Amino acid sequence: MRVHVGAGATDEEASAIASALAEHLAVEVAVVVGDGEPAARATPPEPDYPIDDGQRPGGREETLRGEIADILSGGPQKYKDRLPDQGKLFVRDRLNLWFGDENTDPGDALTFEDGRFANFDEWHPDSPATDGETDPIPADGLITGAAEFEGRDLHVMANDFTVKAGSMAAKGVEKFLRMQQRALKNGKPVVYLMDSSGGRIDQQTGFFANREGIGKYYYNHSMLSGRVPQICVLYGPCIAGAAYTPVFADFTIMVEGMSAMAIASPRMVKMVTGEEIEMDELGGPAVHAQYSGSADLVADDEAHARQLVAELITYLPDVAGEDPPRSEPTPPALDPRGTDSVVPEDPNRAYDVTDLLERVADADSVFELKSEYGKEIVTAFARIDGRPVGVVANQPAQRSGAIFPDAAEKAAEFIWTCDAYEIPLLYLCDTPGFMAGSSVEKDAILEKGKKFIYATSAATVPQQTVVVRKAYGAGIYAMGGPAYEPESVLGLPSGEIAIMGPEAAINAVYANQLADIDDEEARAEREQELREEYRRDIDVHRMASEVVIDEIVPPSELREELVARFDFYADIEKSVPEKKHGTIL
Repeated sequence: MRVHVGAGATDEEASAIASALAEHLAVEVAVVVGDGEPAARATPPEPDYPIDDGQRPGGREETLRGEIADILSGGPQKYKDRLPDQGKLFVRDRLNLWFGDENTDPGDALTFEDGRFANFDEWHPDSPATDGETDPIPADGLITGAAEFEGRDLHVMANDFTVKAGSMAAKGVEKFLRMQQRALKNGKPVVYLMDSSGGRIDQQTGFFANREGIGKYYYNHSMLSGRVPQICVLYGPCIAGAAYTPVFADFTIMVEGMSAMAIASPRMVKMVTGEEIEMDELGGPAVHAQYSGSADLVADDEAHARQLVAELITYLPDVAGEDPPRSEPTPPALDPRGTDSVVPEDPNRAYDVTDLLERVADADSVFELKSEYGKEIVTAFARIDGRPVGVVANQPAQRSGAIFPDAAEKAAEFIWTCDAYEIPLLYLCDTPGFMAGSSVEKDAILEKGKKFIYATSAATVPQQTVVVRKAYGAGIYAMGGPAYEPESVLGLPSGEIAIMGPEAAINAVYANQLADIDDEEARAEREQELREEYRRDIDVHRMASEVVIDEIVPPSELREELVARFDFYADIEKSVPEKKHGTIL
């Protein structure tokens, strides 16, 4: 058989490819560099075990191995040659990066593959149904199968961009649907390696509107949601139908300078709206990481994307109902004895809540999601004594930690995901409450805030709440306050719980009384007295005295306290009223 490689390949590379394929496929291989003559040839090595002629592979097997090699080589060479300029790998090399190594033979990265011969009769020269003039469309441009990843078994889907720009048609759609349906049955995570231009418009009859067509993708995504983790990595511009898989997935990773997703292409946008816009500006990583919130993580390149998923999956179980995997405990990166120094004495002074988290969580275990979206709340996975937890923390370094619509929506979705996969929740509360004003009302602060409160209310995983400093207004409700039945509500000595802060409260209640005091110095003195009186009334000690909260914890002992409480309540049974489902989300 002949194998064509790019014109830039050296003789040594051609020889190595020929030898590897000859050994793997057990056929003679000639490697052609560019458009020239064969630069290297190799024959299969003799087996190192005794074999008689009757046991040697026959001509049918040799023919089959040659056909498989043609499939593994992907689409036309001209499209493969363009991939390096786009900064991305050929799909078979991508699978090797994820599931094999540089020594893995083509086609061997997956544990097994389904549907390699999809559409074989329509393109392969040896097929009686084709004239040999059709561009190759191996596997119908979509690879499905199983793989081992970081010691875990996964279902895998990957588009081949060299086959009609990774577009989806009937046979590829059928393979995709089968993989999803099998994942529903056997309860193993799914990884989607997306690089698709959408549905193959010129072939839409037979897969677009059918009951078992492309629309069934999203039905299956919905059925898989909360059943097994779905992780999607985008490697190119995914348009229209292809863009729904990443947004239906539990976690979406985009790659800088490569990924994009949008409901329509720039050309279609211009036709419909008249707007002229580039793909990256329309739906690139910055758009979805900062504005839409559809991207959980942004990778620097293909290798970084794999690394992010390798870290992410360590916090997740294979299937709903299983406990997430525990790791060996490690001490925090920062000394817990410095916890008290992190929280300023001044309740209105900003600080970075991640400095507090690094004194509570195991070292190098904080894994933040959607870090550029809704920055007033930090959502992150972390480990406490080796146990995965989901952290929802107000961020005083961003607009005083007030809860804005995007932050509320981000928190609600994160809580909902943690609850689906049995990941306990830790709330670190330091917020003046939900933001007020006309702009946030237009952005649905009430609607998105209600979703945040609903997610906290409906979660049945173990929950621990820490009142770090301010817990004002409905902010304490969303952040797992006493009324929301967390397993514990702990307070640091800096904590306060109130309808509103002292300044706002005094203005609301005593404005007229203070205005009647003519002497400016006397008025300031009275205002300070009222402020101190109010602060005593909302102080965490008063809340502990009235048993509103469970305990005030010395800051240096917060990690130790959380370890004990997460361990003790690990198997707690919690339930919600019997009903089909709530209506809030």
